[in-house]
Amino acid sequence: MSAQEVTDLSKFRNIGIIAHIDAGKTTTSEAILYRTGLKHKIGEVHEGETTTDWMEQERERGITITSAAVTAHWKDHKINIIDTPGHIDFTAEVERSLRVLDGAVTVFDGKMGVEAQSETVWRQANKYGVPRICFINKINQIGGDFYRSLESIHKRLTRDAFPVHLPIGFEKDINGVIDLITMKSYTYKEFTDHELIVGEIPADMLEKAKNARSMLVEEAVQADEALLEKFFDKGEESITEEELKTALRKRVLDGDFFLVTGGDGRGVIVEKVLDLVIDFLPSPLDIPNILGKNPKNGEDIVRHPDVKEPLTALAFKLATDPFVGKLIFIRVYSGKLQSGSYVMNATTGEKERVGRLVRMFADKREEIQEISAGDIAAVVGLKDTTTGTTICDPANPILLESIDFPDPPVSIAVEPKSKADQEKMGIGLGRLAEEDPTFRMHTDDETGQTIISGMGELHLEIIIDRLKREFSVEANTGEPQVAYRETIRGTSEAQGKHIKQSGGRGQYGDVYVRFESNPGKGFEFIDQIKGGVVPLEYRKPVMQGIKETLEGGVIAGYPVIDVKATLYDGSYHDVDSSELAFHLAGALATREGIKRAKPVLLEPVMKVEITTPEEFMGDVIGDLNSRRGRIDAMEDLQGGAKLVRGFVPLANMFGYTSDLRGMSQGRAASTMELHAYEEVPPNIAEEIIATRNSK
Repeated sequence: MSAQEVTDLSKFRNIGIIAHIDAGKTTTSEAILYRTGLKHKIGEVHEGETTTDWMEQERERGITITSAAVTAHWKDHKINIIDTPGHIDFTAEVERSLRVLDGAVTVFDGKMGVEAQSETVWRQANKYGVPRICFINKINQIGGDFYRSLESIHKRLTRDAFPVHLPIGFEKDINGVIDLITMKSYTYKEFTDHELIVGEIPADMLEKAKNARSMLVEEAVQADEALLEKFFDKGEESITEEELKTALRKRVLDGDFFLVTGGDGRGVIVEKVLDLVIDFLPSPLDIPNILGKNPKNGEDIVRHPDVKEPLTALAFKLATDPFVGKLIFIRVYSGKLQSGSYVMNATTGEKERVGRLVRMFADKREEIQEISAGDIAAVVGLKDTTTGTTICDPANPILLESIDFPDPPVSIAVEPKSKADQEKMGIGLGRLAEEDPTFRMHTDDETGQTIISGMGELHLEIIIDRLKREFSVEANTGEPQVAYRETIRGTSEAQGKHIKQSGGRGQYGDVYVRFESNPGKGFEFIDQIKGGVVPLEYRKPVMQGIKETLEGGVIAGYPVIDVKATLYDGSYHDVDSSELAFHLAGALATREGIKRAKPVLLEPVMKVEITTPEEFMGDVIGDLNSRRGRIDAMEDLQGGAKLVRGFVPLANMFGYTSDLRGMSQGRAASTMELHAYEEVPPNIAEEIIATRNSK
């Protein structure tokens, strides 16, 4: 079936597959592609044959790094599937995918239940209000348990998760599910079978199935008052299959009610998952209309998922393709985008020409002429488009809310191994920074070194690896460094006066600035000049002088954050004043004022979650305490494992993964994500400042 055949928006599904690392997302995606006829063989992650993991590093490491958009068809519906990473260092990939998805399948490892990163992706999906269905994978393996995993969903994520299917059998004997809507069994002899056998519910499970269905019906009827009355008047039997489905769909679309199924993600059972996607997850018509602003006057604009409305689209991912160059994945919210047409980049205000449009089948592609409202595809030929850019009709501009990404907390210095690699390294890093909004690069003014920053050690490791493979650059790297910050805890006032007389025209700039703490709000500049003591044209240079000095740091050379600077007085000279003089005056006032406003050093503190067998619990906790960690909570998990949650400064966590492996015979695992920037204890701050200033 060609992509053009499905034009009815109610038959579109834009879904993501989200989960903790190793829960089986990519394998489930592979099985979906196999079942929907795109593949003739199911690729295994460990054999490096998967479609959506198309980067070499993904195949080697068995993890998903970039989200890959794949189009598939099932029962006259078109499904755009985005397979997202589970590793916390690539959390931005999950974030940007969720921003453009309408629904998601959350995959859980049936042997582990809810894991640390499961909670993170669940919170991200809540943030964007994405309706989900839950798939408990690997329940046919030793230690796999559907009911215990469901219990962990209730305990750690939500009480509003209810089975829509019950597994038949236990562990290796599982051979299908009971569908609680149709009250039929769907079984297979081998998980690789080509079709499910529909039959009656096994006698020994009938009672259990009836009880589970009653709970499902009770929950469903709450979606509709008329149905609720019918339920109370005539009982559960009066609710038809169609009414039950409609009511459950309504509840799932509300985003706070979740249907749960389970099975082997490699097998024929994913057909039941596909049915749930079609029956219960939203089409583009079910999601709220998209809101934006007119970039000219800031007025609110509403766009509907309709091809007749002006073009509105969001670029949510960039990828460098070895054959076609820069690919930009976009979600079209209204109107249609045609190859060869001119569009407006609402973020920059510039017009750009669309080259080719391609529908992606992971690493394969099919050229198309247009993409309409509700659809996802990739564009070739847009030069200045980055993640979060709005693309729209030049005659009807609209600016959608962009995607915010956290500042990366880990940095390392990189240098090319040879002179020949110097230029190639600059180009390669530039391309990778374009693709990945959580990866940054800059040149250290003092040392001349190139510094790259990312979300964690693994993130930077992959960047260096890609540099080598994709851009043929051999590079040496330094030790990972912490991205510290500076801020102030007090208030101060300072004069900045720049006077220079050296023959000819002099320089004169004089300002008084008040500095205050501005927690969580970044840098803010307030102009309180009255009576023109500092002329209007010199006030912006003052702000720039303050801002540049804050970015370069005052006590230890780290950026100063969360400061409010108020320009309230000053003086000028008719002849000698200039923009440069006031820029320098602003800088002088900042250096002086920050030193007097109780400056402190801040460090990134990571939220750490460790899963460990009980016998290593004491060692794990003792080790965290030695790293200046604070234990926040401890929980029991499936299979006698323990979960330890805590907060630890990033400076003490480099190399932690291998240390943890060593102390637990390789049996403990951990995840880390940035929690907050907190004040560094005075004795440690002194050491950091002394080391930094001695360089």
